[in-house]
Parts: sequence; C-alpha cells; structure tokens
Amino acid sequence: NFTAEPVLHSAICRTSQRVPAHPLFPRKLKYLCVCVCARRLSSGLMAAWRSGDGASGRRSGQPSALTAALLSALLTCCVRCVESDKPSNIIVILADDQDVQLGGMTPMKKAKELIGDAGATFVNAFTVTPLCCPSRSSILTGKYPHNHEVRNNSVSGNCSSALWQKGPESEAFPVYLNKQKYQTFFAGKYLNQYGMKDGGDIGHVPPGWDQWHALVGNSKYYNYTLSVNGKEEIHGDSYEKDYLTDLILNRSLHFLEDRSPQHPFFVMLSAPAPHSPWTAAPQYQQDFSDVKAPRDGSFDKPGKDKHWLLRQPSNPMPNSSIDFLDNAYRKRWQTLLSVDDMVEKLVKKLDNINQLNNTYIFYTSDNGYHTGQFSLPIDKRQLYEFDIRIPLMVRGPGIKPKQTLQASVLNIDLAPTILDISGINLSSVNMDGQSFLSQMAPLLRNGTMRPFFLVEYAGEGHPVTDPACPKLGPGLSECFPDCVCEDAYNNTYACVRTLDDKNNLQYCEFADSESFVEVYNLTADPHQLENIVKKVDPALLQTMNERLIKLQSCEGDSCRNLSKK
Repeated sequence: NFTAEPVLHSAICRTSQRVPAHPLFPRKLKYLCVCVCARRLSSGLMAAWRSGDGASGRRSGQPSALTAALLSALLTCCVRCVESDKPSNIIVILADDQDVQLGGMTPMKKAKELIGDAGATFVNAFTVTPLCCPSRSSILTGKYPHNHEVRNNSVSGNCSSALWQKGPESEAFPVYLNKQKYQTFFAGKYLNQYGMKDGGDIGHVPPGWDQWHALVGNSKYYNYTLSVNGKEEIHGDSYEKDYLTDLILNRSLHFLEDRSPQHPFFVMLSAPAPHSPWTAAPQYQQDFSDVKAPRDGSFDKPGKDKHWLLRQPSNPMPNSSIDFLDNAYRKRWQTLLSVDDMVEKLVKKLDNINQLNNTYIFYTSDNGYHTGQFSLPIDKRQLYEFDIRIPLMVRGPGIKPKQTLQASVLNIDLAPTILDISGINLSSVNMDGQSFLSQMAPLLRNGTMRPFFLVEYAGEGHPVTDPACPKLGPGLSECFPDCVCEDAYNNTYACVRTLDDKNNLQYCEFADSESFVEVYNLTADPHQLENIVKKVDPALLQTMNERLIKLQSCEGDSCRNLSKK
C-alpha cells in the first residue's frame, strides 16, 4: 500500500513534474514532487525487500512482482526528474493604457482565445496607481508607490531617476530571475524617462537583463530611439523596419530561436499600444470605422458630488470633445490589432520549439483609461474603476483552461508570482504583493485572498497658469483645448478598495484644502455615479479610514497580512 501523495513546493524539492497515468499511482495525481516521490518509494521498497511482501510470505533477497514494479517506477521517476529539472519559462506581454471596463479587450480575439480560453481570466485585476511610470515601477518591484517612491512620469517624480536606479531597480524581479539562471529578454517601453540624460542616458541597462531593447522615452510607433544593450539605435518611419510593436515581436522570436536550451527563459514585451499617438499598422487603419466610445454608464455624466477636478468640465461635453474622443477610441482599437497578432505569433513560435506547454504567458496592462466618463475627454489618473481596472489573462502549466476567476489581483502581485514560478523562496524577497499562483493553479499552491487593498496617486501640475486657460489658475496639467484639465497638484489621493463576498466598496481621501472624501458602494452603483459619503454609517467611515492609514504605511508582509477588522 504505497501511495505517493503530491507534496507541492516542499522545502526539500523545488521542481514539480507532470506524471502520466500509471497503475501504481492514483489517476487523480497530476503533480508530484519527484524528490519526495523517490524518498517515499525507496523507503517502502527497502522495507518490502528486507521483510518480504506480507501477502506472499516471501523473505528478503527474493523481490516480488509488486516490489519489482515499484522499483521500475522509482527508476523511471528519478530519470524523469533529471530530464525535467528545468523550471518553467515565463512571458509577460504588457500593453500601455489598455482599459478593460470600456471594451478595451474587444479587439483582442486571438489573445482571448490563446491565453484566456487556454488558461485563466481575472475579472478583478487592478493597478495600485493609474499612471504609466509609477505603475510600471510597481510591476517591476512588487511594491506600492509609497515604497518604491516613484510618484509620477517625471525625473523629479523619481521616474527612472538615479535614486530609482540605485534603490528599487536594483531589487526588481529580473535581478532574481537572473540569479536563477533564467535567460532574460526585454523589448519595448520601459519607463517614461528611460534613456534621457537625467535618467542615466542610453548606456544604462538595468540589472538582470541579458538582452535589452528598450525604447527611449514614452510610447511611439515610428521615429524613435532604442537602447540595444546600451547602444543607441535610431529608427525611422518604415513599417517593415520600424513599426515598434512588430519590431519587438520579431526580436523576441529571434531570441527564442537562439536561446540556450539548457536554461529557462523570461521574455517581457512592452508594446506601445494603445497609448497615443495611436498609430495603427497600415493594414489596420480602416478597421472599426463605425466604432464610437460607449455611451452608457458614466459617459458625459456630471461629477457634481466629486473632487473639484471632476466638477470643472463642461457638461454636456461640446461636440468637438466627443468627436475627438471617438476618434481616439477607434484608433486605440486599431493599434491593438498588432498586439493581438503578436500574441498569436508568440504562441505559434513556442509551439514550434516545443516550449508552449512549459511556458507561462501573462497578458496585462499598466493602467486603465477613460473616454468621456464624467465629461473627462481622454486620460487615466483618476480613482474610478475605468482607470484602475486592468486586463489580466494567464496560461501555463497547472492552469486549467477557461477559468474566470473572481479573486482580487494587483499589479504588485505580478513580480512575486513570477518569482514563485521560478522557484524563489518568497520569504527572502521584500515585496508588498503576493503570488496569485494559488488562485489560478490551486493544485500547485495554497493561498488566501486579500480582503482589501490600496490605490494611491500623486497629482501633477504646472507652477504657472496655462495661457490658454487663464481662469483656471496655476497647479493644473493635462489640459485640453476646451480647458478641461485631467490632473492637478491636489489630485492626490489614496483609496482603500474592499472587494469580497459581502462588500464591494471604495473609500478615498484627497490631500487638498477640502480634505475631500469620496465613498462608493459598487454593488448598488457600479458606475460610481453617487458619492455616498454623507449617507453611510460613520462607523463604516472610521473603519475605512483606519484601514487606509495602515495601508499607506505598510511595507512587505504588513501589506499582505490584513485582518478584516
């Protein structure tokens, strides 16, 4: 009666292996820690060999058929252990400003089929800050912005600054993967100020990357500069040679072809789409010609009970703003078709090199986006669901297909999940996020769901008045021709988002002269149309405030081990 129970992620064995059906193993056994398997079987064999099998009455020196079969299974098990000792490969595809609330995944038919349908789709995935550079810094470090200290997209806001490079970047997850002998490859947009003179210049290659093909500055599709392993590479406007989405794909395919088969690989592709300037590939520039931004929910609704920045847009929006945002919405979709092609070609390549079944593929975005919600034309940066929710799909070993998962997952969870897959002991890593491998592959890990989490943002503004909008005064930024401004110094807020079986709440405090507070019950009001701060029980407000205070000062384990009190 020898049984090999699956012992997963044991301290004495890091590598897991799929074991085919065998008469000696329970058919339900899918994953087996081979080292433990060998120890348990061998100890059973020794006992059987010395004392004989009880049923037959044989004595030592004459192994029974059962014992011989067990020995054969043990040897097979050990051989397979040697053959499959390489950890799984990992690919991350990161879009730029792709929403999920307003139909941003509609163009991604191939990605949804090849990743989502083949694995897990998380319907409650969030960024912890809705802006490019702070969000990407959170992805790389697994930390909330108050811990990696990247506040905005400027060097003065710590985006790719010398302080970032000396501190958080030196502890980003690629550093750990490199120590695990992963072959690492990056291509596309890194951080908004990367490659600038104040941000280390083109020669700076962040630690942990073996192959580096990073865009200098913010997203572009043509006429850009790359840092290729620290060397300047200038590109023009030829679609065949320069279109950035296709270029980073093609270089990743070459990397996969030329890699060493002796070690696992990690690939991160950071596409410019669907970020402005929304330049679609030539073959897609006529697609979605009749598409307009969705008119439901909070589209063109007044923000009368919200923070002052939401109260200043004209309502209803002028036709010029609506035409502008409709055009942006359509072009965003067009650019995403090339990212959809990227997913298809990557999956095909992995299949051709016999690595598809041993590779985890993540698809996500740095933040969401809005087009006309609360009469704000286009941007991110706000605390509402359309800006903080992000797409997240994952396929890979141990992940059952066609899963739709409700667990709350944050972009700070990507780094610890990637390291968990690589075999790193997460207790040795200083990160605020937690691995969500247990949510999508419960046979591989045990885990818990977080009851609430933090969203934080530091507003940006200009010290002088915009000449085009003199009535608005100084301190604003991201202003449109109709003098609708999307950001300001005091658009600085912190929110606690509660999402579990019983509650779907958001509580936000602004750092401004009003000490403004916004509260939403998203079960009753999914579009956040009514700020209910004056209607809710004061005891609830106090509880939410206490949670927020704890989260704003949390670090590492204290960001994860949260009580529901």
